[in-house]
Amino acid sequence: MSWMVYALISAAAAALTAILAKIGVEGVPSTLATALRTVVVLVFAWALVFGLGQDEALGRISKRSLLFLALSGLATGVSWLAYFRALQMAPAAWVAPIDKLSLPLTVLLAAVWLHEPVSWKVAAGVALMVAGALLTRA
Repeated sequence: MSWMVYALISAAAAALTAILAKIGVEGVPSTLATALRTVVVLVFAWALVFGLGQDEALGRISKRSLLFLALSGLATGVSWLAYFRALQMAPAAWVAPIDKLSLPLTVLLAAVWLHEPVSWKVAAGVALMVAGALLTRA
């Protein structure tokens, strides 16, 4: 499959995540809800690692990769904790678009830290997405 198929699967799963999480956090402390979700992700991911035979690569991971994967995990944890708390406080239709403001931040950070190019089309698309996200709360 191409990267686009995986990206579309990711988008669909993220949309479903918002709806399922909104229902799931009702009456549950947001930190506990995040911890439960994390356990499910942990078990699911390790099942895939062993099921696909990728566990043999564990010994070959560099310290640099481990560091950045750990930092990414911490960022994911903060994101999930804040997301679940926001879902407890507001409708999913408000929270999800604001959460997706991660897109312009990702493009900016990718340009600054990874030196990825930002074409005028990317900039215009990001601007339209930001406007759309902000209009959902106007």
